[in-house]
Parts: sequence; C-alpha cells; structure tokens
Amino acid sequence: MPIPTETQVGLTRAEVDASRKEHGYNEVTERKPHRLRTFLGKFWGLSAWMLELIMVLSAVLGKYSDLTVVGVLLVVNAVLGFLQEQRAAGVLAALRGRLQVSARVLRDASWQAVPARELVPGDVIRVRAGDIVPADITLHAGALTVDQSALTGESKDVDKALGEAVSSGSVVRRGEGTAVVMLTGAKTYFGRTTELVQLARPKLHIEAVVANVVRWLFVIVAGLLAVVIVLSLVRGVSMLELIPLVLVLLMSAVPVALPVMFTVSMALGSRELAKRGVLVTRLSAAEDAATMDVLCVDKTGTITMNQLAVTGVIALEGATEADVLLAGAFASQEANQDPIDLAFLRAAKERHVFGDAARAAPISFVPFDAKTRRTEAVVEQDGKRLRVVKGAVRTVAEACGRDTAAIASLEARVSESALKGYRTLAVARGPETGALVLLGMVTLYDPPRPDAKQLIVTLRELGVSVKMLTGDALAVAREIASGVGLPNIQRVADLKGAAAQAENKTVDLLANVDGFAEVYPEDKYVVVQHLQAAGHVTGMTGDGVNDAPALRQAEVGIAVSSATDVAKGAASVVLTEPGLTNIVALVEQGRTIYQRILTWVINKISRTILKAAFVAVAFVVTGKFVVSAFGMLLLVFMTDFAKIALATDHVRPSKRPETWNIAGLIGVSAVLGLAMVTESLGLLWIGWTRFGLATNEAALCTFSFLNLLYFAVFSIVSARERLWFWSSMPSSTLVAALTADALVGTALTFVGLPGLQPLPFAQIASVFVFALVACLGANDALKVALIRRSS
Repeated sequence: MPIPTETQVGLTRAEVDASRKEHGYNEVTERKPHRLRTFLGKFWGLSAWMLELIMVLSAVLGKYSDLTVVGVLLVVNAVLGFLQEQRAAGVLAALRGRLQVSARVLRDASWQAVPARELVPGDVIRVRAGDIVPADITLHAGALTVDQSALTGESKDVDKALGEAVSSGSVVRRGEGTAVVMLTGAKTYFGRTTELVQLARPKLHIEAVVANVVRWLFVIVAGLLAVVIVLSLVRGVSMLELIPLVLVLLMSAVPVALPVMFTVSMALGSRELAKRGVLVTRLSAAEDAATMDVLCVDKTGTITMNQLAVTGVIALEGATEADVLLAGAFASQEANQDPIDLAFLRAAKERHVFGDAARAAPISFVPFDAKTRRTEAVVEQDGKRLRVVKGAVRTVAEACGRDTAAIASLEARVSESALKGYRTLAVARGPETGALVLLGMVTLYDPPRPDAKQLIVTLRELGVSVKMLTGDALAVAREIASGVGLPNIQRVADLKGAAAQAENKTVDLLANVDGFAEVYPEDKYVVVQHLQAAGHVTGMTGDGVNDAPALRQAEVGIAVSSATDVAKGAASVVLTEPGLTNIVALVEQGRTIYQRILTWVINKISRTILKAAFVAVAFVVTGKFVVSAFGMLLLVFMTDFAKIALATDHVRPSKRPETWNIAGLIGVSAVLGLAMVTESLGLLWIGWTRFGLATNEAALCTFSFLNLLYFAVFSIVSARERLWFWSSMPSSTLVAALTADALVGTALTFVGLPGLQPLPFAQIASVFVFALVACLGANDALKVALIRRSS
C-alpha cells in the first residue's frame, strides 16, 4: 500500500527523523571477511611456502634454533603484511564512503541533494536519465526507461509508467519523473545497497613488467645455483645442508613485499588525491595517469564555470521579452538542477515575469535529449493547456514550420552572438495539440574559468595535450577556446570524414587540432578510439549517461563533479570540484607513484643479482658458503620490508609522460648489480686476506651478512634518484626505515643468533664505509652516466 505523501511539499524534518527511527538508514550491512581468515591467508603463498619448507628441513636436520627464528620471521612477515594491507584497506574504505549515490529529494517544500543512505520511506525524489535508482520507488509523475540487467539479468530495457514500481539499483536510461520512496535498505526487493562504484583493483601495467623481470631473475639465480649444486656434489657437500640456502636464494628473487608495496603506494596516493578533490575508483587510474599524453575535456565545467546566465532576449513576431522568458521557464525543471533550466528560471524570477502565471500547473515535462536537442513541457493555466518548447534554434524553428530562408536569417543572428561566445536557444509556444509559434531567442553565456588558461599551459608543460570537446556551435566553441589558448577548433564531422578517407588508421588525425565542436555524446567514443589507434594514452572527462562508453574506453576516464551516477560509475576517477586543477594533481601524483615503484624495480633487480652472484662466485672461489641460510633470510625480509617505506618517499614527478618501456632502466639495474657484485667480492677478499676470515667461518658469515646489508641500504639511497643521490631529500619515513634496518641488522650480530658472531668495531666500520663509498660514489656516478646515455 502506498505511503501517503504530499508530492508538492515532501516530508518535513520531523517526519524524516521519525521514519528513520522506524526503518533505519537506506543501506544493507556489508559482510566483510573475518580478519583472522585474512591474517591466516598470509601463511599461504610462494614466499610463505618457502619459509615453511625451510622450517621443515631445519627440523629434519635438528637445527631447532634455525627452526625457531625462521618461524618468528614467518609470523613477523605475516603480521607486517596484514597490518599494512589493513591500513590500505582503511584508506580505500574511506574513499568508498565518499563515492555514494546522491538523490534529489523534496523536503519541507524545497528540493535538495542528499546521500542516498539518508532516504526514508515516504520521501519524494526526482530521477532522470543517468541516475541509479536509490531505493524501491513508485512513479508518480513522468515516464522512465530503465535498465534492470544488474538486478534481473534481463538485458532489455524496461519502460515504467505512472504508478509502476522501480527497483533500487536500476539505471535510468531515458526520461525522468517524480517518485515516492516505498522501501529502503534490506527491505528493498533485491536487498542490496545501491553503490555508485565498486572500487576496483585490476592488474597494473608495472606488475606485468615486474612479473617478466622476476621470471628472468629466477632464470639467472637458478643458473648460478645449478653451478653451486654441481660443485657441491663434486666437493661432497650434503644436499640436506645445501637445500635451505638454495631455497633462500631462490626466495630472494621473489618480490616478497611487492603486493604490499603496490597496495600501500596506490592507497596512499589515492588518499593524497582525495584531499585535493580527486576520488580514484580504480587503483590503476593513478598509474595510467602517469603515462597519459592526451586529455579530452568537456567545455562546460572544466574550461568554463558551468554557471550559465541569460545575457539577452530577442523577442519575435509581437511577443515580448517577458513572453519569451516565461515560456522558457515553463519548459524548465528546477528539480533537475540543469544549468540551462536554472538560468531561465533565475532570469524569469529576477525580471518578475511570472505574476499570475506562477499558478500554472505542470502537466508533463520531456527533458533535453541529444537527439531531439530540445526540452518540452505542457502546462495548464486558466483552464487551458499550453505546449512550450526551448532548444537549438534550427530544431525549434523547424518545429514551428519556418522555411529555409527564415531559418538562415535566424542562424545569422545566432552567428553574431556566437562571436561573443554566447550560446543561443529558441523558445516557442502553442496549444497542446496545435502548431507552435516561435516567440524569440535567448542568449546565454558561460564564462571561462579564470584558471583555465594557466592550467592548460601547465598540462602542456607536463607533456599532456588538451583537446576541448563541446556540443556548442563552431563559432561559440572557437570564441571560448581561443580565450584559453586552444585556437584550432574544428567540427567533429570533419574528423569523421577524414577518418573515413584515411587508408592508414593509425595516422594521428588529431595531431594539430585543439578540439571539436558540435559533438554528440557518442562522438566522444570515436575521438578516444582515434587517439588510441594513433598510440596515445588518453584521458576523457564526461558527465552524462551517454558519456559512459567513452569514459570506459579511455585509459583515464574522469567524471566531473556534476556528472550523473552512470558516468561516475563508468569512470576510473571522480572529481569533487570543478575545473582542471584536480587533473593536474592526478597527473603529478600518478607520475610520483610511478617513480616510487620504479625505484623498487631498479633496486630489486640489482640486489637480486648481487645476492645470488655473490654467494655463487664466493663458493666457487673459496669452496665455502660465505653467508648462512639464516643470515640470507634475515637480509631478504629486513631489506624488502624496509623498502615499503618507498611508498612515502619524496619524488619529483617527471615533466613528460612516463612509459612502460623500461628496458633501458632494467639494463642500468643489471649493470649496477654486477658492479656491486664486483665491489662486494673485493671487500670479501680484503676481509679474507686481512681479517683472518678464512679460518673463522662464523666471522666470515657475519662479515658477508653486514657486507650485503650495508650495500642494500646505500643502494636504495642511490636508486631513489635518477640524478645524483643528493638531488633530493628522502622522506623521513624512508630515512627512519633504512636507519633502523642498518642498526637492527648490526645489533643482531651481537645477540648470538645462529651463524652470526660479533665482529670488532673496526671491521664493522670498514664494511660500512666501503659500502657507502661504493654505492654513493662510484655506483651513483655509474648510474647517472648510464641513465643519461639511455635517455
């Protein structure tokens, strides 16, 4: 049974509070995985399996101290990974909370936007094309075509008429209407919380690159270990003694902390962007923004203020300016909060044209559609029904029966206004079933944003070309665009014509074009496809339901602050503030994240080569394992998890789009790895000949442990900068992590752990200074030279 409500007034505040006490919020409690289960999952995976196998082998060999310490490391690894991922999940949950469906609701006789979770049964709401229906509703006015495929699996759109129910979660494809909320939360028919977007975490490009690198590292490490195993068998070394070290060296090629590093980097980057008005709904969006080199933007709301104002009224055929504005206001709908409708209503109120007409009762309203290019309404006044229309001049003039010459005359006047950047609409009126009469034309102006020109310059300095897309006529588009530094605007029809004639589909037809005018929403998809075919990584801003295909197609789909629910759901980034400022922040933050992860990759390659080659070559030369399995295990975990702090490092974003073709940097990493192998083996030779390590196996293992530890710490300091290491200061978190790594690692050699014994201070200092000079002196110079040569 419908809940009684006054659809002209809506609920009062007291009625809303009473209904919420009875029915609760419009949401369904989400079932989250149990934290214990998530934590136990940390003991399942390649790295965990290797540690568990080492524990089994230690038990078989009777090395119970090793068993205990490796068990502790396994637990510590699980706890650190769990805590970091929980922290990242908390950041994402906060973002998800800001990405909610909103609803236009009538309360206390005033239309207002509220989060959908605050709706209660009895609320009067307005739904229109592009909205996600926020609760189970009954349609009281208007007509809708909805997509219920997400709920029922039925792909065909369904028409909804007056009095029919529409389920929560349906997507409004066409039409609009006023409805009353019937059921909310778990009581809705499908019992789901209506979500604007599902935060997605697809596979990142850099993960694919790293996976390929790790495969090659495994091949290199396995090859070196094969040599060690063969020599061990020849020299009579027990395989049971050898297997733990082999496993640890293989594990050194596994990116133990990589998943946590990626998640933390993306989550922290997303949180930083959220502070600046950018909500990331797909974690790969920040990464894609790093490589974006073309950005297509809507004129309205990004280039301009999206604050339309009536600048002039041209009355025709005996009509007055008041007649034109009144008819235009009748063909507008305040509840929709459409900028053009609001401009007409505001002008009508300011000029006091309503008078007795304010008592006119709306009968029906047909919203603007890109195909019809007009809005239309029927109102009843003094017992008579009138049809009023406003829209594109040619469209309305043709509906009024004007001939070609008359339309050409009208368009000439439109062109004059367009030279000033004014947009012109025609207004007509007539009986409900009779012919329309053209009353006049209204000019509107949406001024450019004061920061638009400078922000376009900034994006160009970052290597991102900006292309403006607008449905406005060419003359209007050129006037607005030229004022912000985009002089070459063409008709989108010209692009389609050139594309149809082009034999080579990969030719960049948009290379010297700054944007397109007379663009329909579906044309945006075509523009994105052409840019991608020419090899560009493309960003696209959009706001309407018809923009969704283009937003999904673009690598970086950006829903502007005024976008419909469907557009926000299709985008990978949602802006909460108008303008381009937030997009600049997105590009810079994406490149910052890229550089941090690239530092991890460079250091991982060079250090994996260092550890495996150091052990293998030292064994071939000396016949001894110069570092214990336990010592190598400590190194792997201490240094890998210290590198998670790279997610917080201070990084200068590059001045040009990034690329996933990092073969040159991989080569630099390999050369640096070989250089460190040579240096660390040279240091081992000094220790072997000067410090008596040849006859003291425990001291040998400790010396090698500190050798690899200090090289790891200082190599991170060098790898974080593509220029000289002193060109920028690392973050305090990274400094603290590396300092703690060095201090804790050194202290562990004094506590009697298996395979480690205290060394004289002079030996520790010599290893420390040697590693510092090698990494921050010779290797840093080698790095700078190699990067300059490869760039």
